[in-house]
Amino acid sequence: ETGSEDIDILPNGLAFISSGLKYPGLKSFAPDKPGEIFLMDLNEDNPRAMELRISRGFDLASFNPHGISTYVD
Repeated sequence: ETGSEDIDILPNGLAFISSGLKYPGLKSFAPDKPGEIFLMDLNEDNPRAMELRISRGFDLASFNPHGISTYVD
């Protein structure tokens, strides 16, 4: 809804999207909402971004993703 900060597309068509960057001087559409990571399968006819759940114990309140990259082994 408010855009993404970065995207990384794997060779199999899965796309990981970071969203929610907060930076001084940069307008934030949801200043009280933590950052998020989304997954989108670009092989689908109508791809939709789905929010990935982040494991418990992670400090979501301060999650401020700036960029994203993947490692394929």
